[in-house]
Amino acid sequence: MRKLKVAVIGSGNIGTDLMIKIMRNSKHLEIVAMAGIDPQSDGLARAARLGVAVTSEGIDGLIAMPEFQDVGIVFDATSAQAHLVNAARLAPSGCRIIDLTPAAIGPFVVPVVNLDTHVDAVNLNMVTCGGQATIPIVAAINRVAPVRYAEIVASIASKSAGPGTRANIDEFTETTTQALREVGGAEVAKAIIILNPADPPMMMRDTVYTLTASADTGQIEESIAAMVSAVQAYVPGYRLKQSVQFDEVGADGRLNVPGAGVMAGLKTTVFLEVQGAAHYLPAYAGNLDIMTSAAMATADHLALRMLEKMEATS
Repeated sequence: MRKLKVAVIGSGNIGTDLMIKIMRNSKHLEIVAMAGIDPQSDGLARAARLGVAVTSEGIDGLIAMPEFQDVGIVFDATSAQAHLVNAARLAPSGCRIIDLTPAAIGPFVVPVVNLDTHVDAVNLNMVTCGGQATIPIVAAINRVAPVRYAEIVASIASKSAGPGTRANIDEFTETTTQALREVGGAEVAKAIIILNPADPPMMMRDTVYTLTASADTGQIEESIAAMVSAVQAYVPGYRLKQSVQFDEVGADGRLNVPGAGVMAGLKTTVFLEVQGAAHYLPAYAGNLDIMTSAAMATADHLALRMLEKMEATS
């Protein structure tokens, strides 16, 4: 079966890593164009060396490229503010959009949790790196016992946080918090990001806390283990750092949840680590790797359906 032609907007770390992943590992995607705004960027230079058509004129340059006429999916690896403009400019083309920014124009998508629900959406938002890492765990717990409160702390190496990440800190917390509720199923949620300046740089670490009614801890562990295995299918460096921890919290005021008051029940704590595949980014940049991996997995799934429809009507 032929591959679906795709393009990437953004020639920074995320866009370049995504391009290399597609070229190396994608079953159903062929990257034909990359757009950036810095003519001296390593991403555009590398793309050109690899035979990908490039432009340094941003979204307008991409739309004007001959290669764009055959593109079925566009990945946006720019920033939340830039995506607002890019999405509007792409709308008349009919292209599907995979949004790797926290702009959240389209529905939140975490491949192992809700991709099938949004396969027909025009613009799919990949939430955030912290969201891609932690929402599957919250969803895994929620399918055993309703999650009344979820709190996640995403710690990433400062060196892996580029200008786009730093510019989107507010959007990160807001988008991740909203997606923890809408996709993960938590009634109340909170998200925190930490940029750690440690040298040598640390791997991405994520901590997930949830509070549920008392539940079978064995079933929760089994559900989490199954979810971790599912994520590893497209992010091999995703793993539990240690065993899941449980703590019964009484109604004596020991757990005062912001926005929800005093709660009692079962507190579940999950420690995660995400190691990158080091296709373009260093291995410690698991925060960027999980975004590009999730985006490619999403696009591969969409592309297969789109190609099958093309074959059926040709």
